[in-house]
Amino acid sequence: MRILLLGEYSNVHNTLARGLRELGHEVTVASNGDFWRDYSRDINLAREMGIAGTVSFLYRLLLALPKMRGYDIVQLINPVFLELKAERLYRVFDYLKRHNGKVVLLAAGDDYYYPELHTRRKVMRYSDFYIGDEEHCCDFVRAQTREWLYGEKGRLTRYVAKRCDAIVACAYEYWLPYNLSGDTSLNGERLNRKLYSIPFAYSIPDKPVRRVEGKVRVFIGISRERSEMKGTDIMLQAARDLQRLYPDRMELLVANGVSFNEYSRMMDSSDVLLDQIYSYGPGMNALLAMSKGIVAVSGAEPEHYEQLGENEVRPIVNVYPSYEDVYRNLEKLILNPELVNRLKLQSREYVARNHEYIRVSRQYVELYSKLLG
Repeated sequence: MRILLLGEYSNVHNTLARGLRELGHEVTVASNGDFWRDYSRDINLAREMGIAGTVSFLYRLLLALPKMRGYDIVQLINPVFLELKAERLYRVFDYLKRHNGKVVLLAAGDDYYYPELHTRRKVMRYSDFYIGDEEHCCDFVRAQTREWLYGEKGRLTRYVAKRCDAIVACAYEYWLPYNLSGDTSLNGERLNRKLYSIPFAYSIPDKPVRRVEGKVRVFIGISRERSEMKGTDIMLQAARDLQRLYPDRMELLVANGVSFNEYSRMMDSSDVLLDQIYSYGPGMNALLAMSKGIVAVSGAEPEHYEQLGENEVRPIVNVYPSYEDVYRNLEKLILNPELVNRLKLQSREYVARNHEYIRVSRQYVELYSKLLG
């Protein structure tokens, strides 16, 4: 098959491309490299700041579009798959739909359906918008919600979802909104009739898992804009309090405004990653850490494991979104280095069983083949 993967998010498409190529398929990745992460791609669609950057980007895009024809499958990372205003992407989407075989949309990040579900129905025990019966929403999420629910990005999402040939959800919280949506495709069928669940893909480093020796090294990455949204503000406070209480048992590594290479180096030297607390399952950052044999403190609710069909290896330290629960679970790890060592080995096993890139790529090939008949 000839496959075009358009857009990037945390190395999702680049890793999938590697697996698809090893399975014998012709794959092109066109993306911006996911901004500062600068992941590998075949067609560079990065957009620099300023007028000159915009002109350069539009010129390269016009040159690239004729090269995005004749593929069996085009897969979009998101309804907003290029660094263009949403209102300009309708024509690009229609062009791709007209000149290629089948179009697949990933549900792997922000779109219309996630806030639509959680602002109208409380179907999960917690989310970015509420915890139990209490509303919980930071300014960043509110701004994103307005843009996706009531702006052009939301209209674009529904347009693409109705017209694409399949929707692939990469995590439980992205699958649920599409599954419960009352929207229909152009043929009148509900969107969930073309909804599939395929996990994120990851390659596993070929090196041994590092054991804890001395202090437990706890790592957390801080993004100023997304700290409240991910709950890293709560996690950081709990970690700092524990470090003051156990200075001889714990070392805290905080990445704030560092380069991607420095971020990766700090992660590699750690034992425990504090990731996010409002999700039902691990995100790409947590999976990256787990593939390296690092224990992830993140979301890992039963629904997540059930969707994967994973009943044996459950190493993620699941935390309820509260300071007290993060504190309690992290303290347990700090005081039990051998528990950390066991979970480190199980973490890599979990990724191998559920997210290994060849295994995941085969699931995509099965879907693509089904779409192509």
